[in-house]
Amino acid sequence: MYRFLLTPRWWGINVFAVLAIPFCIFMGSWQLSRFEDRVDTHHQQEDRSAEAKAAAARPLDELLPVDKVTSGRQATATGRYDTGHQLLVPDRRLDERPGFYVLTLLRTDGGKALPVVRGWLPGDVDAPGAKAKVPAPPNGDVTVTGALQASENQGTDGVHAGGGLPSGQLGMISAASLVNIVPYDVYDAWITVTKAQAPLVAVPPVAAEGSGLDLKAFQNLGYTGEWFVFAGFVIFMWFRLFRREAEAAKDVALGLVPAEESAETPAETPAEGRSAEGRSGEGRSGEGRKSEGRKSEEPKAAGPKAAGQNAEEAGASGEAGASEDSAGTVSRP
Repeated sequence: MYRFLLTPRWWGINVFAVLAIPFCIFMGSWQLSRFEDRVDTHHQQEDRSAEAKAAAARPLDELLPVDKVTSGRQATATGRYDTGHQLLVPDRRLDERPGFYVLTLLRTDGGKALPVVRGWLPGDVDAPGAKAKVPAPPNGDVTVTGALQASENQGTDGVHAGGGLPSGQLGMISAASLVNIVPYDVYDAWITVTKAQAPLVAVPPVAAEGSGLDLKAFQNLGYTGEWFVFAGFVIFMWFRLFRREAEAAKDVALGLVPAEESAETPAETPAEGRSAEGRSGEGRSGEGRKSEGRKSEEPKAAGPKAAGQNAEEAGASGEAGASEDSAGTVSRP
């Protein structure tokens, strides 16, 4: 009854199912592991952030380059603020309030400059008097302490502004954005000061990119569900096809459906056969009733004619009898 499993068609179906199910399970497991890795990294980053707040500040050069381990660590740098290249970073929110960052470049003793976010101010950077609210940076040699951050890019959380900004504004805090603004080399990193100068508000550090439960983490979780659903769908369709073929083979084995009809056209069910016979029987009985009706109408139509003929015959016989009686009367003396 299950010989159909050995047909070329079912060989192809079985090979596809055997390959597709493990592949879907593997991809779903891989996406789940990616989500779990992001969750673990998020917890590790939280632990590192707590340790970084308690740890002592270290020189900037010891923490470069910035990675998931050094991001958020307290760093120190010594130099002079370049007051001629103070920049404002628009469209930055703090506690759900719109505002902008105040960024000043610190020329270190090594000659390279370090971007320093001195703080945040509320309001629109293009509003009248916005620049007047920005306090001037300290003069002379200063030692800056703050949280180390990696250079921003278009995908960094909180970055909204791009190119085409007016002079004195910067869309992204990165060495690539500053290379055409300042005439000296810039570190591929920046720091946000721990203690801001009034009326500036200190900007809290952000987690390193790819270390938190961002949208990508939940995308991995969604892909996990999709791959497992695909695997279940393949199993469901295989059993559905198998059941249909098995029922058809069983009907052929019991003689309910000829093998030729089962292979070419769907077999006629017993109910359909009985209904067809009933319709043909009704047709024959209807024809019989019509023929009987025609036979019964013929005598009715012939009845008046026969009665007329009988009356004529009776009249003729009566006249003949009367003539005989008259002849007999005349002949008697």
